Amino acid sequence: MPRPRIRRRVGYRPGITYFKPQGVRMIDLDESILTVDEFEAVRLKDLLGLSQEEAAKSMSVSQPTFHRIVLEARRKIADAIVNGKAISIDGGNYNLREK
Repeated sequence: MPRPRIRRRVGYRPGITYFKPQGVRMIDLDESILTVDEFEAVRLKDLLGLSQEEAAKSMSVSQPTFHRIVLEARRKIADAIVNGKAISIDGGNYNLREK
């Protein structure tokens, strides 16, 4: 039986959760789904410029786990941009951190 997944701490819930290429009808689009914890990893590392250690601590995960989360998020974002897919931010195993 696998170990239960620990909930990741997220400090920001995105207000806009869907992005699509301009000029393509919704019915014609494939979708790349980014989880809220993947979104948070990209926000902490790439937008805020935190070190991997600081970002991992902020999300209450180990550094190797944080690294896997951010790599998967970046892969999904790159796939959506290169292949003209929509990006939906939804789901994941997280708790919203209280301020």
